[in-house]
Amino acid sequence: MSQAPDTLNQRLAGLAAYFESLSPANVSELSRYYAAHARFKDPFNDVTGIPNITRIFEHMFVALIDPRFVVTQQICQGEQCFLTWEFRFQFRNYRVGTEQVILGASHLVLDAQGLVVLHRDYWDAAEELYEKLPLVGSLMRWLKRRANS
Repeated sequence: MSQAPDTLNQRLAGLAAYFESLSPANVSELSRYYAAHARFKDPFNDVTGIPNITRIFEHMFVALIDPRFVVTQQICQGEQCFLTWEFRFQFRNYRVGTEQVILGASHLVLDAQGLVVLHRDYWDAAEELYEKLPLVGSLMRWLKRRANS
């Protein structure tokens, strides 16, 4: 990687600020931060290319009420970067007014231009999401108790 550490840290800080301000109005600006062939993977998706990554974030705004990220930590060493975050949102038609929080981390790999070529999100879908849903949540909590006994 040819960029100085300060430049990479500034690039990561800019990306973190973009995620914290992500909205339907600016989701199309993803190409300012991602390489054309970037890969995005999380517990539900594994896609390549800015159009596919953009669709995931656009769908987030359709499927959830007021989704937003709060970046809590930023670490960058060489081209390897990590963001830890809180993802805050409300489910549509479920416990209206009840904010949900998912804790997670993103592993980002940057290219020589400081663009993301790999974005891999890590979070526990069972604990952070499924346990909060009716019916499925009861089953997940029961399975967790059984596994721990």
